[in-house]
Amino acid sequence: MVLEVKKQEGEISSSLVRRFSKKMQRSGILFRTRKNRFIKEVKSKQMKKRAALRREELKKEYDKK
Repeated sequence: MVLEVKKQEGEISSSLVRRFSKKMQRSGILFRTRKNRFIKEVKSKQMKKRAALRREELKKEYDKK
C-alpha cells in the first residue's frame, strides 16, 4: 500500500509532517507492521534438519581449532 502526501501551496513543512503522520495512523500501516515485527517464518522439516546439520558441522570445526 502506497501512502502519498503532497505539499499544498503555502503549507509549512511541520504541517505537512503532521498530515502525513495522521494519515499513517489512520491507514493502519504502522499498527500492522508493529504487530508482525517479531513473527518468525515457519521452516519446513527439511530446512530445520539442514540447519541442525550445519550447526553440528560448525561446532566440530570450531572444536578442531
